[in-house]
Amino acid sequence: MRKQVLLFLLAFGFLTLSIAQKKKITLEEIWGGTFRTEYLDVLRSMKNGKQYTILNFNRSPKTSSIDKYDYETLEKVETIVASSDAIPFFSSYTFSEDESKIVLATEIEPIFRHSRLGVYYVYDVATKNIVKVSDAKIQEPLLSPDGSKVAYVLDNNLFVFDVAAKSTKQITTDGSKGTIINGVTDWVYEEEFAFVRAFEWNSNGTKIAFLRFDETNVPHFSMDVFGENLYPFQYEFKYPKAGEENATVSLHMYDISSGNTSKVDMGDAYYIPRIKWMNNPDYLSVQTINRHQNHLKLHAVNAKDNKVSVLMEEKDDAYVDITDNLTFLADDSFIWTSEADGYNHIYLYGSDGKLKNQITKGEWEVTNYYGYDRKTNKIYYQSVEDGSINRDVYSISSSGKSKKRLTSKEGTNAADFSADYTYFINTFSSATKPYEFTLHKASSGKKLKDIKNNSVLDSKLESYELTPKEFSTISINGNDLNMWMIKPVDFDENKKYPLLMFQYSGPGSQQVSNSWFGSNDYWHQMLASEGYIVACVDGRGTGLKGRDFKKVTYMNLVKYETEDQIVAAKKLSELPYIDENRTGIWGWSYGGHMSTNCLLKGNDVFEMAIAVAPVTSWRFYDTIYTERFMRTPAENPGGYDDNSPFNYPELLKGKYLLVHGSGDDNVHVQNSMRMIEALVQANKDFEWAIYPDRNHGIYGGNTRLHLFSKMTKFVKENL
Repeated sequence: MRKQVLLFLLAFGFLTLSIAQKKKITLEEIWGGTFRTEYLDVLRSMKNGKQYTILNFNRSPKTSSIDKYDYETLEKVETIVASSDAIPFFSSYTFSEDESKIVLATEIEPIFRHSRLGVYYVYDVATKNIVKVSDAKIQEPLLSPDGSKVAYVLDNNLFVFDVAAKSTKQITTDGSKGTIINGVTDWVYEEEFAFVRAFEWNSNGTKIAFLRFDETNVPHFSMDVFGENLYPFQYEFKYPKAGEENATVSLHMYDISSGNTSKVDMGDAYYIPRIKWMNNPDYLSVQTINRHQNHLKLHAVNAKDNKVSVLMEEKDDAYVDITDNLTFLADDSFIWTSEADGYNHIYLYGSDGKLKNQITKGEWEVTNYYGYDRKTNKIYYQSVEDGSINRDVYSISSSGKSKKRLTSKEGTNAADFSADYTYFINTFSSATKPYEFTLHKASSGKKLKDIKNNSVLDSKLESYELTPKEFSTISINGNDLNMWMIKPVDFDENKKYPLLMFQYSGPGSQQVSNSWFGSNDYWHQMLASEGYIVACVDGRGTGLKGRDFKKVTYMNLVKYETEDQIVAAKKLSELPYIDENRTGIWGWSYGGHMSTNCLLKGNDVFEMAIAVAPVTSWRFYDTIYTERFMRTPAENPGGYDDNSPFNYPELLKGKYLLVHGSGDDNVHVQNSMRMIEALVQANKDFEWAIYPDRNHGIYGGNTRLHLFSKMTKFVKENL
């Protein structure tokens, strides 16, 4: 007996020593780049299918280069172009269709989430000559298929630059800030339909189709910019809040040879979220959708006479998602993804718009469509067939037969295929393994070579206190919800631990996934090392579990999601090692709305909440996102107001920290100001912080470090 006790004490002493020797993660390390991961930056497959290019950077001295590699050997074949005294440092690149020219991006400055201004150059691969497209900073330069011209947008007008002649032609002249936009999207299209360039060359470079936005009647939004000036100034832009007027969008066709521009009559189209040329240079596909976003039409436009016909339509009782999965095959038959059978799957349509067959089927979702190999009649895609928290890559014939799983490691797999579908580069990560890049045969999935991994980071993390996420499900309201939990390294089931829940909860989103760390994960690990248990539950309304699970929140955003988080907190508090009197929740944006609602509506469950950049009323958010899930305030006033936390501030009992950036162009600081005023008038005690001029991401300089220092202090003092 004494020997067993001695062995136990020795083992316990070794465990204590091993834990004591481990370092705790610090906020300075999280936000100082200590745990930075290595990637393959801007990977492009060459048209020959045998080589690919990577954008490589050197930090000191600051240089960039486009390097070509061989798929078979993984050896560098050549440096196509590198920054030098003659060629400025570039941060991105795009080939022309024939790969004879490259657009190099320099001096980039962000506008909103996706939009950028920059100085761009065209590099000739054969002659090694470089030509500046414009002295001014421009948007969205796009080479014609043969590389002879560049179309771009400057000051809301569309231009075409002739590379050889070094001459520029202005296509539109009516563009002006706050009224007319040609060739790029307005704020709400950029944010919610996730694209900026609103023009496209046809396949032989004879025509450009473009969208024109008339936002004259869209209400102005303004926010103070404090900066370092004596007087702040107001930054103004057009922002349509739910129920307000949107920009009027129209489709136009420009003919290169004649110089004529014509308008295409799209009938009663309310939104035009996608345009895409078919392989036939005379036909353009146009997707339109009504204001409720539950009736989508795919049109074919004959560019010779601008006649429009409907190829196919899709309707839904709730809403239809817009994706980039439309792919035209050689004969202009096309691939389409849809939730028509209750799960997102791949469908094949003929060039006449008639359904040929549903290619994938099952109670699981296709999460990415990679392409179609005509030679082998194989379609390549990513899905969650191996469980909704995992991703794998598959091939399948266009008939829906001969399906093959091409990846084998459990976690998140994503593929980048060579142009001829001989190879693919797989990006793999899991909750315990940082990113690995490997080369595989597309036909079999067989791994051929390792390309790059994060073994240096892996080794570094061995010296830190880390505990793996424990994945499980929790049964709530008739659903098995995905969950992860992080426990302290020295977890003792006989002790009681405070619980901090994290969530986002937005429609179609996912936070519980078997993938590598983000910055929040490192913070959660840091809190676990301080004696907290951190958990995350993806409730109803989140993604990858089918249409009905996702769309149950339609017309009532945050209602069911809040109910699920409250019940989850109650269930977790029943665990013997959770202190039921020390339960907190936090979230950002949609998640901030959720954490606020949970603290108020679940005031007998949660003792603390942090809300960063929260929506507090959907009346303040934009048309496209909000009306997709809620319709307009006039149609659904209860849906907007019943779950708006500033309508019931008297419910606040716990500790509350509210944070916002004053320069948030997305979720306006107005949301937090209204919440603050409601709490003040209800005479409720709470803490709040406003970060001057910071946008929705609240970053820049030491801002993130300061924010998470404040959040950490709040957690430690109140949970």
